[in-house]
Amino acid sequence: MFDLSKEFNKFYSECTVLPQSTQNDLRNKKTLNIDRLKAGLKELNDENGTSYSVSDIKEQGSIAMSTVVQNDDKDYDIDIAVIFDEENIGSDTGTTTIKHIVTNALKKKCSNFKKDPEALTNCVRIEYADGYHVDFAIYKKTSDGTYYHAGSSWQERNPMSIKNWFSDAVKNKGDNLRSVVRLSKMFCKSRSSWQMPGGLIQSVLCDECFVEYERLDECFYYTMKGIIKRLEESIEVYNPTDATKSLLLKQKDRDKMNNWKQRLSDKLDKIDVILKSDCTKKQAFDSWYKVFNHDFWLYSDNESTQNSYSNIVKSYTYASSEEYIRNKYKIDINYSARIDCNVEANGFRPRLLSHILKCREWLPKSRTLTFYCETDTPAPYEVLWKIRNVGIEAERRKMIRGEIIRSNYGRTKRREHTDFEGPHFVECYIIKNGVCVAIARIDVPIK
Repeated sequence: MFDLSKEFNKFYSECTVLPQSTQNDLRNKKTLNIDRLKAGLKELNDENGTSYSVSDIKEQGSIAMSTVVQNDDKDYDIDIAVIFDEENIGSDTGTTTIKHIVTNALKKKCSNFKKDPEALTNCVRIEYADGYHVDFAIYKKTSDGTYYHAGSSWQERNPMSIKNWFSDAVKNKGDNLRSVVRLSKMFCKSRSSWQMPGGLIQSVLCDECFVEYERLDECFYYTMKGIIKRLEESIEVYNPTDATKSLLLKQKDRDKMNNWKQRLSDKLDKIDVILKSDCTKKQAFDSWYKVFNHDFWLYSDNESTQNSYSNIVKSYTYASSEEYIRNKYKIDINYSARIDCNVEANGFRPRLLSHILKCREWLPKSRTLTFYCETDTPAPYEVLWKIRNVGIEAERRKMIRGEIIRSNYGRTKRREHTDFEGPHFVECYIIKNGVCVAIARIDVPIK
């Protein structure tokens, strides 16, 4: 295959993976609305003499599985399992009743929303005007430890079973499996008119048909080829944690599977040129454009204007030395993190970088920067950092950096300096028991 692995990795990192700042924003919305739910339940209890209380909270879905991807509509969601003890709500409480209790509790504390919290068949949804939404899936837990989900009726289901299944699959096959799932989602979202299967079904078949290659572009291509062959044999897909239950519940679901097979086959058949020895770079770019329909793959003969999407929207030169946390540690985000920085210089009062950013100011040169990370991760843990320099000056000096490094100022802080201009950024990673459990990022614009 024509080797565009450098560009493919950049497309994956910059145009596919949802930025950590957006993921953190979603998790902040989760925490805020959990607090609203608990406060609303207390108010309902005081009014009605009841004692409803949430016994546990679990994160579900693509955020929990770290497979969420960017999309133009920005209709990102975070799925939360809200668990009640059956003894608390009563064994005879129906699913409609408990969903309305949750909805009414949220209405007590939610205001200025796109619309009121709404009870749907499988969840209670809160929608934000910016397109985000938070879905509360309601569960009850019986005295013997069995979980039941509140859908159209109470159905036995462990709220963590899918996340645990996928974590085990990634552990067995490597993090390229997670990357292929994200890229599959990008393909399925690449045309707004397409009606394609959801993320869970894509994850199941990516796992089933996964083909390991060191290069991500090859890994994705050959896994998708395997999915085409699998769908030609059968479009049926079963729950990976309960093989007796089909994930195709309606005819519409089966139509989506056929659409997926047809679209994949059509697009991959048109890019076979990348497998030929005489394939040119332009042909390779054009091929991936046919697959992803994304401006990143618009080709230019001028290397300085290559990847117009990146240059216009979020530009920086790919560095062969840049490291990615997904390639060094298993990622299982269960905690939140936030970076800030003390900006210091002789003769000036120290300032927080977060305050400077709020004022939309740029940092001057010759400042000392002490980065620190706040997290709710229980100790002990390790804090790792990535310092990424961006811009013409960084490229000229060959100081793009991007390696993942340890703290150098105490156990959890990183000290740096504002040496040259550019829209740089810093990321930190919380490592606990050999797993990355929280990630944060902050921009460092130097004038």
